Amino acid sequence: MHPPYDRKERSIVNILIIEDDQQIRSFLSYILEKEGYHPEMAATGKEGLQLLKEKEFQLILLDLGLPDLDGMQVIEKVRAASNLPILVISARDQDHEKADALDLGADDYLTKPFSTTELLARIRTALRHAQNENKTQAALVKSVQGLTIDLDSHRVFVNEKEIHLTPLEFSLLACLFEQIGKVYTTQAILQKVYGTQYGSDTRALRTLMASLRRKIEPQPAKPRYILTEIGVGYRLNDHA
Repeated sequence: MHPPYDRKERSIVNILIIEDDQQIRSFLSYILEKEGYHPEMAATGKEGLQLLKEKEFQLILLDLGLPDLDGMQVIEKVRAASNLPILVISARDQDHEKADALDLGADDYLTKPFSTTELLARIRTALRHAQNENKTQAALVKSVQGLTIDLDSHRVFVNEKEIHLTPLEFSLLACLFEQIGKVYTTQAILQKVYGTQYGSDTRALRTLMASLRRKIEPQPAKPRYILTEIGVGYRLNDHA
């Protein structure tokens, strides 16, 4: 028996089964429970979408031939709201239908009939990919006491209010976020933000720092987030 998701993280893994065939629903639920997962079942697309609003899931097992909504519609609606992994389980075996489901945002496609071994392997793969993606996204979004930087979208927020920075201001803040709570020397910042050609000329950096502080600090004259370490450099305050 394989561990659900990750043996090190004893977290509950909720899996939503959207399948109109009662026998298949019961079979899938039995297999998942046996492996330590927590299944929830829906017989229609609308019922499944409602459950997604009410509870948190880590994976969807989706049949395409539903009595109300087509499974393709369910994929579109889920993708409009989240990146929740979707594993399609369907009797439709035409290549174009598989391609359509994947193009709409499904993560994988398993054709009925299937083996329990393959099903569980596909589930573990989908969950592992989602876990790795979540870790990557988390690493790109960093926060310190209400100051948040999204390194992927190049956005900055102070207490959830977006602050518009210039590219150089963003680079300076991103530089400081690399070593939260630690001093970044003036020379290191100059090279990181401007390049080696600036040498030891700190005037441009002081001007840039003043501009950044005016935008993110409640009181720029008494910085809360970016502290000056006289004679050394700057530090992003981890106890702001």
